[in-house]
Amino acid sequence: MGKFSVFLLLTWITGNPLVAVIVLLAILYLLDRRFVGITPSFLKPVRRARRISRLRDELRLNPHNTSAKLELARLLMERSSYGEAKELLEQVRLVMDDSAEVLCELGFCELKLGRLEQGERLIGQALQLNPRVKYGEPYLRLGEALAESAPDRAVGYLQRFGDVNSSSCEAYCRLGQLHKRLGRNEEAARAFREAVDIYRGLHKFKRRAERKWALLAWLQLRSA
Repeated sequence: MGKFSVFLLLTWITGNPLVAVIVLLAILYLLDRRFVGITPSFLKPVRRARRISRLRDELRLNPHNTSAKLELARLLMERSSYGEAKELLEQVRLVMDDSAEVLCELGFCELKLGRLEQGERLIGQALQLNPRVKYGEPYLRLGEALAESAPDRAVGYLQRFGDVNSSSCEAYCRLGQLHKRLGRNEEAARAFREAVDIYRGLHKFKRRAERKWALLAWLQLRSA
């Protein structure tokens, strides 16, 4: 049954076209959240805001709670509050100076704040401590951040991410997008096909996280 037929049925059931549109959008949203995952969750920001509020209260009572600072910094990064997250991570680094993850997250904040050189340097230090820190995510972040200013280096980082995390559709989709932006259409198509092929070979439990990127890669191939 096509969407228009569903809309007509809902209009007949509800007796109101506007209500039918709202119900149809709600159904499409629930289907996407269950099977695809392109649309954002409406509940996640609410839960995150509550947790941030509790962590702030904890830190007011105990300003030296390093684990609370680290969790708060990560939640603030999810909310794109990179300046505040960076301040907290710098405090955490004084206690956890040998943590590759903390160095990485500081580097991520610097990249998002536009300080690409500092971010690349911090992430490089983290990779020296642990070449597989965060399962290769640092390479993905560097590739994303340097796509405009240093596209060739960005391509190199994305390729290295693919080497570390060979089951990532996101890496090959982003690599294809970058090749396409640089006019390298054959390389772009190859990367998009690789993303789709990887998805087909994934176990069911892994497909949920990668479905969005496989779909985007497939759409890019269809539009080529």
